[in-house]
Amino acid sequence: MPAGTPVGAFPGGVMSIAESDIVRPEDDPALGPLLELDRELVTVGKKIRVLKAIDWPVELEATFLEGYERGNPQLPEPPRRHPDLSSEMDALRAIMKRLDRGHPIGDWLFKTAWSYLTAAQMLMNVGTETFTRCSTALYGRPDGVHSSQTASAYDAAQDVISITDDLISREAIPPVPADIPAEAFAERLRERLGSFFDQDRVDVILNPELSSKATAGSKSINLRSTALFSELDLAQLTEHEAFVHTATLLNGKHQPYLKSLGLGSPRTTRAQEGLATFSEIITGSIDLARLRRVALRVIMVKRALDGADFIEIFRGFLEAGQTPVESYRSASRIFRGGDVRGRICFTKDGAYLQGVMIVYLFIRKVLQAGKAEMLPLLFAGRVTTTDVITLSPYLESGLITRAVYVPPWARNPQRVLSLLAFFTAAQRFRLDTLDLDSFVAFENALVDETLQTQWR
Repeated sequence: MPAGTPVGAFPGGVMSIAESDIVRPEDDPALGPLLELDRELVTVGKKIRVLKAIDWPVELEATFLEGYERGNPQLPEPPRRHPDLSSEMDALRAIMKRLDRGHPIGDWLFKTAWSYLTAAQMLMNVGTETFTRCSTALYGRPDGVHSSQTASAYDAAQDVISITDDLISREAIPPVPADIPAEAFAERLRERLGSFFDQDRVDVILNPELSSKATAGSKSINLRSTALFSELDLAQLTEHEAFVHTATLLNGKHQPYLKSLGLGSPRTTRAQEGLATFSEIITGSIDLARLRRVALRVIMVKRALDGADFIEIFRGFLEAGQTPVESYRSASRIFRGGDVRGRICFTKDGAYLQGVMIVYLFIRKVLQAGKAEMLPLLFAGRVTTTDVITLSPYLESGLITRAVYVPPWARNPQRVLSLLAFFTAAQRFRLDTLDLDSFVAFENALVDETLQTQWR
């Protein structure tokens, strides 16, 4: 809470604990109009659904793979839908004009409205350069470098592939079998969710038309009914989809005042996917195949932006070890809404690795600065790391309430801090100067040195 703010006061408002009648936030001269605009924004934002608008029909997969099996793959021909979102764009511009960016809540709402405006413009320009410009504005470019850093997500992705290639070639790590039918998998997932979501109903729904293996909403986790799942999928989907994506949506919907926290606005994608992937890592739920998949998508988005077409990207995934089915699905994610001939593509898949790096660094800096009280805001709704910083005073004052659902790993900052401290310290030691014989040589040298000096 800012210095000088009375106990029980909303920053930017006019409420004092000494007053006989406490001013409700909706009656506060500064906050009241912003809360009205927040509700308007929710109404408009719900109409702009990015992934639904650009998803490919499932039948394209069989057609492409049949051609590939015959040795004659053809570029897919997905339908290009251009939804008319002009009225929504007008409504968003009107909301933005009325927002006071000098107020932290007003600025936050302005940026949320901007992200929906940009997404609407992107969807109205499917298949054009404008689509990619809007996509990179929302989700970034794989080769983009943060002003405080010297490396990009593309650089990190190449490192991940290089390191895992070395691990796989040396240790021949076997693949994890995916042999659990969707129905049986759904039952096991339901058991995990029931005890966690104790104030809301979250269903597990099987859908044969689902293009992804799994998606998450505030009311359900959706699984592709034709897919086979692995034991590792159970942990990964629980941590990533349920305990982050579904939980943050529900936590946002439980907010009493700022309902936009329950929107999955496009500007929160990098932080959301980063937090969800970090959740997999910190709980040990991720495996090499999953980590490589995340990194490969970054590399392939870069290649697509540079001009590689769908078939080249498909073959890139194949050469990296994915099956033809996996390679098709990975490539189709990148070209949703784009042009299968290259350069125009959907860059969201580049946001996962960049997002997890941002979240990792952010959590380290928050804990280093002694601001652990900020971390619960990561789960209080759909937010960015910037939002956590600028909105945290409102968590203290009560305008924003604490998250109802927080993953077990995030409930104790000390646990996170101990893991981060260990891995940071371990980075000082080099792996490239060691082989297995080095461990034997080190111990033998220690014994020999002791024998030479101990009984002189």
